Amino acid sequence: MGIFDTHAHYYKDDFGEDLETLLADLPCRNVERVLAIGCDLPSSEEEIALAAKYDYIYAAVGVHPEHAANLPDNWESRLEELLKCEKVVALGEIGLDNHYPEPPKDVQRGVFVKQLEIAKRLDKTVIIHSREAMGDTLELLKEYKPRGVMHCFSGSVESMREVVKLGMYIGFTGALTFKNSLKARAVCAETPIDRLLLETDCPYMAPVPHRGERSDSSMIQYTAAVMAEIKGVSTEEMIETARRNGERLFFGEELK
Repeated sequence: MGIFDTHAHYYKDDFGEDLETLLADLPCRNVERVLAIGCDLPSSEEEIALAAKYDYIYAAVGVHPEHAANLPDNWESRLEELLKCEKVVALGEIGLDNHYPEPPKDVQRGVFVKQLEIAKRLDKTVIIHSREAMGDTLELLKEYKPRGVMHCFSGSVESMREVVKLGMYIGFTGALTFKNSLKARAVCAETPIDRLLLETDCPYMAPVPHRGERSDSSMIQYTAAVMAEIKGVSTEEMIETARRNGERLFFGEELK
């Protein structure tokens, strides 16, 4: 069975005129399923349109913390309507990001909390972004107890255990292949294999040997190879296990 890229961003502005050619070709490169992630309302609508066009693509919709400021007054109702669209399987990418001073922490937290409330009310899986904000993120996850994944995990082994204890999954991108990824590799080694997901975060985070290039879902094979080495299994087995994990989380069961 093929790759399930559980976190990709396929926006026209990032990929340009060759986006459609790339997406048409990915199934020929062992990409079986892609979850295309929105970061605000317009990009969420863009990913929904791709999911409608390509059988193997599904969508997630949400407001990323970097886009938490200056939202329209009706953003919550618009988001709820997007969550009802066919092939939308998750609410994300949502969370907290303290790497930059803007938007202010209180604004990010307010938007994150509202989306956690929507997820709880509508029983939606969530995709969590947390950068330099693990303490505050864990506090809210423990309060709301969503079903979901911590995307591009950058926390400690101890924080990973707290996330897994909540029943959530741990996602790793091509950053796992970087030479300075000792912390991520240590976390991966300690994460139960049935809680691991493979992600690209494309067009970003291209794995070695393509670091610095534009990433796409087919490059997951390199991340899978490193993850497989860490977990003591073959690359093929790691791709298959991660695919099954993703299907369990986003679809409720392993698909045939």
